[in-house]
Amino acid sequence: MPMGGSFPIRIQSMTSTNTMDTKATVEQAIRMIKAGCEYVRITAPGIREAENLAVIKRKIRQLGFRTPLIADIHFNPKAAEVAAHFVEKVRINPGNYADRKLKPGFSFTEKEYAEELERIRERLNPLLAICREYGTVLRIGVNHGSLSERIMSRYGDTPEGMVQSALEFINLCRDSGFHNLVLSMKSSNVLVMVQATRLLVSRMIDENMDYPIHLGVTEAGDGEDGRIISAAGIGALLQDGIGDTIRVSLTEDPEFEIPVARAILSRYNHLPVKETLQQTMEGAAFTHDPFSYRKRISTAANAIGGNNPAAVLLSSPVGPVQVDEHETETPIEDLKLFKIVGGDIRTIRQCIANMEMEQDFRPVIIHKAYPTDDIERFQVNSAIDCGSLLIDGIGDGLWLEAGPDISRETIQRTAFAILQATRTRITRTSFIACPSCGRTQFNIQGALREIKARTGHLAGLKIAVMGCIVNGPGEMADADYGYVGAGKGRISLYKGREVIRKNIPEDEAVDALIALIKKNGDWKELQP
Repeated sequence: MPMGGSFPIRIQSMTSTNTMDTKATVEQAIRMIKAGCEYVRITAPGIREAENLAVIKRKIRQLGFRTPLIADIHFNPKAAEVAAHFVEKVRINPGNYADRKLKPGFSFTEKEYAEELERIRERLNPLLAICREYGTVLRIGVNHGSLSERIMSRYGDTPEGMVQSALEFINLCRDSGFHNLVLSMKSSNVLVMVQATRLLVSRMIDENMDYPIHLGVTEAGDGEDGRIISAAGIGALLQDGIGDTIRVSLTEDPEFEIPVARAILSRYNHLPVKETLQQTMEGAAFTHDPFSYRKRISTAANAIGGNNPAAVLLSSPVGPVQVDEHETETPIEDLKLFKIVGGDIRTIRQCIANMEMEQDFRPVIIHKAYPTDDIERFQVNSAIDCGSLLIDGIGDGLWLEAGPDISRETIQRTAFAILQATRTRITRTSFIACPSCGRTQFNIQGALREIKARTGHLAGLKIAVMGCIVNGPGEMADADYGYVGAGKGRISLYKGREVIRKNIPEDEAVDALIALIKKNGDWKELQP
């Protein structure tokens, strides 16, 4: 099943079973395929798991399914080399595949930096030889939270660092004459994910590269939040014509990711990637740097715009009213003070560019109406449209409308969730939660539900719920607290990047997390 070029944007997901449990993995993979998954990714943390991919693939093929399989590799180059014999694609993470873990702050001379790249080349070349022999695709998958100390020492924990990490590995592959590549820039921070991917594609255009791009927001979480976060990040890039394959990463069973991905893609499989991106970068669509965030300057009017938090407006029989997170309503007396925008993103960007050229600093309200009674479709579409603009720094508030069967409460909750997802306005706890995979050895879905239920009122706090230590400590780098799988039924708790308690029994860990939050003075009692 090919991807890239003029082929449709493909949907992928990842199994959450133990890779050594062949029966469970095959059964879950088939459920995913029947739900519409076009590529199935399976973790292979070690050589045994990589070898078992051959068994899993054979059984899936015997049952009549031809869906390509992807091996997910993190720390073990030998596992990648074994897996490349059996599966259609191998995904490696430059930050922990071949880079050595050094002490933070370690400083490289130019000679040491070059020598380190040569060491990585030696580790990578055997894999490239196998991929070339077997026709295996290689995905260079950079994760924001697991950049190497080598990259961090020179570029920092930034979109630029992510892009440089990818480019180094791309150039190593090209030096070996290997071009069967897919690239991805992943982050739990939607802004970073979008900026890094735009920057990578821009650099590729400059260097006449046209490798396919995989899109996804890592650790998006579950429920409405996970769907809205994913739609905002993935949709912002699809709006620019970027993306050849996507994954919606939810802390749910993987087959539930597929309908969300299909809802996102229902609007996009016609966009030409390179041409549309060039129009975005070179035209008047942007009046600022698309690779970094800058909020559009506006003059406050009726407590909207300026330094006020982004507003949420709702329709009412007497006209629009502004609501806050406590459901207090304030009538909007003079709508003429605001620029109400509609249409596609390029039209809106051009409108904003014209306003800036005319020094028109009126607050901008993003007003979008969706005549649907399907809640998930309403939330996905509004997250794409509004999230794309908010990520660009456009918008002093949201005014959403939906079909008559979607409640006012749902519309309001969706608007605040979009603002939260794009880090435009924080009104509740932020949760970073991985989707689980074969490395997870505790009930992460149940843990996330309980943690959200008990801590969801701690506005401004970031809590990470991670399946294991592979991506956990890195992807939760900006979280205040971390709840991370440490082994079978065991949890470790973090305060920032520092591990505070290790190997807590799973049934005691949520209470221990709350005790840690209280001990550090970040707890607030839930108001009745």
